[in-house]
Amino acid sequence: MDSFRLSVSPEDKQYFKDLVRLSISARLSGRGPDAPPKPQSELAARELGAFVTLKRLGSLRGCIGNIIGQGPLYKTVWNMARAAAFEDPRFPPLDQSELADLDIEISILGPVLPCPNPELVEVGRHGLIMRQGARQGLLLPQVPVEWGWDREQFLAQTCRKAGLPAQAWRDPATAIFWYEAIVF
Repeated sequence: MDSFRLSVSPEDKQYFKDLVRLSISARLSGRGPDAPPKPQSELAARELGAFVTLKRLGSLRGCIGNIIGQGPLYKTVWNMARAAAFEDPRFPPLDQSELADLDIEISILGPVLPCPNPELVEVGRHGLIMRQGARQGLLLPQVPVEWGWDREQFLAQTCRKAGLPAQAWRDPATAIFWYEAIVF
């Protein structure tokens, strides 16, 4: 897999983080825009997948995204911010008192491709998707680093995320996909 190359300027990073905060705070307050303000950046207009991860006091508070772009990146980030804050089924909806303590992480995804060989997966570089039948699970590239997993643990945990046995990645019926991401 060729390395995913994407230039994300400090201004772009700040724009996207501000966009996440605006999206969430506008929804919480009931005031502010219902749609994201139009960006000046070329990157923001590109059609790319993205995830928004919210952490509060060091703990995960919400994480939702689109694997593949479905419209301009700025709209995806706007919508995923709200989804992570209010629709992640693992957590209750975010409330106003949590906003100040929120840490935002944005992952912009490169192309999702079939993984030719699980031995080639690099922890910290690749994100994974496991799919078998109707079951599918995804883990972002930063997850195994945060948990201190090696490659096999990463493969096993992605299977578990899909509701599959840990060793399902060895099953020929399991499709393994990989991608890279820019994370900030």
